Amino acid sequence: MNDHTFAICAYKESEYLEECIKSLKNQTVSTNIILATSTPNDYISGLCSKYNIEMFVNNGEHGITQDWNFAYAKADSKYVTIAHQDDVYEPEYVENLLSYIQKVDKPIIFFTDYGELRDGKKVYDNKLLKIKRIMLLPLRRKLFWNSKFVRRRILSLGSPICCPAVTYVKENCPEVVFKSGFRSDEDWEAWEMLSKRNGAFVYCKKPLTLHRIHEDSETSKILGDNARTKEDYVMFCKFWPKFIAKILTKVYGTSEKSNDL
Repeated sequence: MNDHTFAICAYKESEYLEECIKSLKNQTVSTNIILATSTPNDYISGLCSKYNIEMFVNNGEHGITQDWNFAYAKADSKYVTIAHQDDVYEPEYVENLLSYIQKVDKPIIFFTDYGELRDGKKVYDNKLLKIKRIMLLPLRRKLFWNSKFVRRRILSLGSPICCPAVTYVKENCPEVVFKSGFRSDEDWEAWEMLSKRNGAFVYCKKPLTLHRIHEDSETSKILGDNARTKEDYVMFCKFWPKFIAKILTKVYGTSEKSNDL
């Protein structure tokens, strides 16, 4: 085993959880896998038993950020990837992580490009994915990985970093990565916080993560009740004057249509 852990966040009885687990078990490099949940049930415990995965139950405060922080804390390794139960990882994810992370002295996070899973099919080419890849173009060059200016300029226009694609280097990150309060932009808020720290945002342009889009996902529910708009505005205000933030919020909202089924 290496210094990396996949910490799966499981909720209720997702039909996609086993597929996620299999993708972690099929990595080209052996790694550690744990599972954290605030909704323990026979389905989850059965899969943990089947695949010999240690399960941790969050009996404290529940919520997206609370569950992510709980899983992060339970991973006792140098590198931690919070795996979302519906998503899938390509076999070379950890192999690339360990290779890329050695290229810098102080990595904060490692993340890859990603594709989407729609009706069981892999999608790598749509409007939203193209825009995010354009935003991340500067980080294709190692030269800019340590630049606070570059990554904050990228984040000032939105969040092109896919949350499940991120691995955290615990020694260079705070004990609590995610703040409570947001429902959709909690990851963007975390990237903004981490972007101010000394160290590198290590980017791999290979699409090694697959984010599932389906009607029961938390993202789809949030978009359905327009909860994201207010949070987007708060995030843009961290980078811009309020009048510019309002304009960017309206423009950014059009990208949400890519999550429609």
